[in-house]
Amino acid sequence: RLLRRRRGTTPKHNTQNPLHVFETRLRRTGQAACVSGKRTTAAAAVDTGTMSKVSFKITLTSDPKLPYRVFNVPEEAPFTAVLKYAAEEFKVPAETSAIITNDGVGINPSQTAGNVFLKHGTDLRLIPRDRVGWAAMA
Repeated sequence: RLLRRRRGTTPKHNTQNPLHVFETRLRRTGQAACVSGKRTTAAAAVDTGTMSKVSFKITLTSDPKLPYRVFNVPEEAPFTAVLKYAAEEFKVPAETSAIITNDGVGINPSQTAGNVFLKHGTDLRLIPRDRVGWAAMA
């Protein structure tokens, strides 16, 4: 048939999604992770209580409608992966984006999601840095 896919055309894992890469890395080390809501092995389903999750409500501040998304991620996830995934979801470049709190305090992404949750809470804002007012000096 014309609609049938050939074997080998579908990728076995998604390397573009940083949270999926983190989840795969946790599975290889023997820890259980569930970022996407799906479990693949029965052994991983048994360990559901070993890893707790945190949730973030991230709002895109550059859009006048202020759209937001809620992300549930493991506590041990690097916050850079959360930043990249949120930027990907809002279709803004991750390299030029920053996450701040509602008070305007910038968040250093080189920490775990659990630390960010404990220090700053759940409500965060994503801003593309080209809108912050940064200008290159010539």
